[in-house]
Amino acid sequence: MKITIIGAGNIGGAIARGLAKGHMFKASDITCTAQSQATLDKMKAANPDFVLSLNNIEAVKGADIIVIAVKPWRVEEIIDQIKGVLDYDKQIIVSVAAGITFDTLNSYLTKNTSYEDWVTPALFRIMPNTAIEVLSSMTFVSAHNATPEQSDLIINIFNELGNAMLVEERLMGAGTALASSGIAFALRYIRAAIEGGVELGFYPKQAQEIVVHTVKGATDLLLENKSNPEMEIDKVTTPGGITIKGLNEMELSGFTSSVIRGLKASK
Repeated sequence: MKITIIGAGNIGGAIARGLAKGHMFKASDITCTAQSQATLDKMKAANPDFVLSLNNIEAVKGADIIVIAVKPWRVEEIIDQIKGVLDYDKQIIVSVAAGITFDTLNSYLTKNTSYEDWVTPALFRIMPNTAIEVLSSMTFVSAHNATPEQSDLIINIFNELGNAMLVEERLMGAGTALASSGIAFALRYIRAAIEGGVELGFYPKQAQEIVVHTVKGATDLLLENKSNPEMEIDKVTTPGGITIKGLNEMELSGFTSSVIRGLKASK
């Protein structure tokens, strides 16, 4: 199985590097393209076995999966370049471009055959977050005109880069707020807790180490125990104790409502 990633920038490059560390692709099965040789040189430095090209048309020939990982305003231009050589019976198209819907992608990709039939490929939209660079992304996947087997394949591929979830296209915006913007929200809590730790008497580096490992421990508990947050909170809140006092003070300042309002504003 061969995969071509058009646009080996931040996200496209992270996908390529992550897949090369997994079990489904060898680096020699991953072709990456870019607009500049400097970007390709960075990919070569990361793994010399990547197949690298400045030519998008040649790069997609023979690929089983084609990932379009360019900025949204370049998607139409890229598809116009490669559409003539795409084989919709054999190739799966994956878009990483935020906000570009299936309707829009289909308008770019639809071919009119000599039999007057309109044909479109198996098509996926994916929305990872920046943790993809450390193989810990929460990636949302939506499918259009795809078989269950093709959907399973794409989910398995992106599970190698963290955790992938198949959702309806209508939830992609919500997923972006919860997981992509959510990275920033989680980091903002971490920053605030570090500042609080300094006020409590720790040096900044000590406070960061404490907070980061505390947050990691909290997520590990939820993942390992398959529990919900309230169950784990109950374990550390004793009647009249310091934890419940701290939680109530945060809620008095609007902690939960602020998080919900921020998520809704980001959708």
